Amino acid sequence: MGYRWVVLSVGALAQGTNAAVFLGLPAISPQLQQHFSLTLPQVGLLLGAVNLGTMIALVPWGVVADRRGERLVMTIGGVGAAACLLAVALGNAWIAGLALLAAGLFGASVNAASGRAVMSWFSKESRGLAMGVRQTATPLGAALTAAVLPGIALSSGVPTAFVVLAGVTAFVALAVALLVREPPGAVRATSEHGLVLKDPRLLRLSLASGLLVVPQFTTTALMVPLLHEHRGMSVTAAAAVFAVAQVLGGAGRLAVGVWSDRARSRIGPLKIVSVITAGGFVLVAALDQAPLPVLVAVLVPTSLFALCWNGLAVTEAGELAPDGRSATAIAMQNSANYLSASVTPFVASFVAVTVGWPAAMVLAAVAAVAARVLLQPWRSLRASSLQNSRSDS
Repeated sequence: MGYRWVVLSVGALAQGTNAAVFLGLPAISPQLQQHFSLTLPQVGLLLGAVNLGTMIALVPWGVVADRRGERLVMTIGGVGAAACLLAVALGNAWIAGLALLAAGLFGASVNAASGRAVMSWFSKESRGLAMGVRQTATPLGAALTAAVLPGIALSSGVPTAFVVLAGVTAFVALAVALLVREPPGAVRATSEHGLVLKDPRLLRLSLASGLLVVPQFTTTALMVPLLHEHRGMSVTAAAAVFAVAQVLGGAGRLAVGVWSDRARSRIGPLKIVSVITAGGFVLVAALDQAPLPVLVAVLVPTSLFALCWNGLAVTEAGELAPDGRSATAIAMQNSANYLSASVTPFVASFVAVTVGWPAAMVLAAVAAVAARVLLQPWRSLRASSLQNSRSDS
């Protein structure tokens, strides 16, 4: 049983490394904008390429993980992502965009496969905490990237920053190959993945998750530009605030994971977090021109709630799936997340530049409210799904 913590540690490390790319890169958005001679919305498109690639590849990787195991999937994906990050360091904006798209295609392997590993090794009574640890690695990886990468990009250049990311990714792929294995008696899937993807609860959960990504990626993509370009804070200080928000978001993922274990519910806490997130972004919009310390004091906790919910949704998705198909279900849920993540940086940046920064914050609040509405009829959906399962059997 002690080995499960090794699997969780390596899976969390892989998750955090992947997050260094799709969540940490916004910390160097000013350097990316200067290095590639881009506008802010164009930087949003560049950053969204990683998420678009991930969204496209998630379900195929999930199917392969259910059939072939997570070690093979994560090793191949990690090596491929490292090669693509090296390519970013060598090219112009177009090559960088294509390479980041490909990095997302390979990096998608981590999201579904590492979730399957945790679901396989941990029982339902402790999955909330375990998946919280795994999901905490995402904001922590982004926070570490925000603390380190801007300094590398400023002192040695943007290409060197991507070389460092590639090296770390390759190292983690090696760790996965050496240390991850399935538990005794693990179930491998053979067919019927389509039945998993048609589950009405999974579809509604996926859509709600995608909507909650709008506030999450609004704060992730716009926090540094908001504080630096809009309010005049230095790049280093803005990146530090970003890092603090990511660390607190990681702690929040642990807290809500434990909360869901004790409540024996993932959806109940998810509904509450959605409401608090919506209220926080409305308050940020209202305080757009408030003194900078006041704005930061509201923006950071709002970001915490926008970041903390992922483990709840991922755990619920995995628990909805039949035995041996958790990777496919998690991939389905994550696909909606990454579809939203691929467009939110551009849309939020465009709204901020053309309409106003408060409008971008209000848009994030509206998305959180819509997610809460989608999660409302969960009990009736659960009963309907159970009835359909009995009919199929």
